[in-house]
Amino acid sequence: MSDLTEPDGGDGAAGGAVAGGGTNGSREGDPAAVRRRPGGRAARVREAVLAAAMEMLAEGGVTRLSIAGVAARAGVNETTVYRRWGSREKLVLDAMLAASDEGIPVPDTGAVRTDLAAFARALAGYTATPLGRAVVRSAALGADDPALAESWQAFWQSRLDQAGAIVRRAVERGELPAETDTVLALELLSAPIQARALLGHRAIEPDLPERLADLVLDGLRGRP
Repeated sequence: MSDLTEPDGGDGAAGGAVAGGGTNGSREGDPAAVRRRPGGRAARVREAVLAAAMEMLAEGGVTRLSIAGVAARAGVNETTVYRRWGSREKLVLDAMLAASDEGIPVPDTGAVRTDLAAFARALAGYTATPLGRAVVRSAALGADDPALAESWQAFWQSRLDQAGAIVRRAVERGELPAETDTVLALELLSAPIQARALLGHRAIEPDLPERLADLVLDGLRGRP
């Protein structure tokens, strides 16, 4: 195998944190623990595996992704992937979170309208990529596998928690009412973009993010 592969004993503190409780009490295969891995060989392995997983997601969606295929493409042993992630579902979750963290950052412009518009624009850009389209389509199909369904739920909850900072900051600044429904606000903003990416029936116009931001704010603030 390639020079990314480590011995069966793991890679020091990084390997121990995933395989048996680790120095910080991390659970085996916990994606959050894997994503906090420090630099060095551990970081190179993680980067290679996640890149391979994202490529396979973009090419065939979740159903065609396998640990064996990811390991072969990343140039690591299959046991290395299992030791770090524990299951295919946890690898899928970590890959989707890594991709969305990079492709859909949570903006902080100082004003809720520009935050919402910037977030919608980033989402539109992400769903225009092969990986973004694969994620949207896979999410729409759902999952019969309970473990995979749980990964989808964890993915959406993580994204909503992160993006919810836009609404929480707006409430603190007095731009939105204290009783604003954060999840509903983000769903109203995101759904038209996801629908267009899924159905492909209409292009996303350059001014759509601003128009969606205005519609959402009009609804949240109420009419006089």
